[in-house]
Amino acid sequence: MIRARLAGVAELALVLLIALGCDLFRIIPLSDVPWLFVIGWISLRLRGQRWRSVGLVRPASWRKTVAVAAAAAIALQLLSTFVTEPIISRLTHQPTDLSLFRPLVGNVKLLLLGLGWIWTLAAIGEELVYRGYLLNRIVDLIGRTPIAWACSVLLVSALFGLGHLYQGPTGALDTAVTSLLLAALYLGCGRNLWLPILTHGMTDTIALLLIFFNQVSGVGSP
Repeated sequence: MIRARLAGVAELALVLLIALGCDLFRIIPLSDVPWLFVIGWISLRLRGQRWRSVGLVRPASWRKTVAVAAAAAIALQLLSTFVTEPIISRLTHQPTDLSLFRPLVGNVKLLLLGLGWIWTLAAIGEELVYRGYLLNRIVDLIGRTPIAWACSVLLVSALFGLGHLYQGPTGALDTAVTSLLLAALYLGCGRNLWLPILTHGMTDTIALLLIFFNQVSGVGSP
């Protein structure tokens, strides 16, 4: 039991080192998602589990799941645009840095590539890693209590925000808030991953289209 717990702590330490190496120090190539996906897959296999064990299963109703995801995606986008991002910007005294997406404005080829990226690495990849693997793994180690779930949600959301530090502190904090809400959707639907996956993909798609049509302040101008 002690050996398994120590192995779990070492596993999470490795996750943290990879996240810091990818997102903060930029010394590890690629996004942190492929690396953490491999660690998560190995971890689940060694413990006799699969991705379905953490929620990658068919929802009871696809129609209801898609409808709820669409409503949640719109709500998340409105919340970010009109509430959380403006409030955080006042605290940090700087807007979200979206300069990386400037070439996307009016560029159909980049739009299509971006949509592919969103629905694979972001929607599916990040939800499997952050909500499916990490959220549950932390709780496995500290105990499956309401307080443990709350702590896990906060820790995972902080790590998720760190992964978006390229958008500046405002963007990272705003993304951390989004992570909190995606975790709430995941837990609220009985830990089925398809609701946060679809919500994540839809809200990122909305954001990408707004950038493509140059409807986000500061993106289209150098």
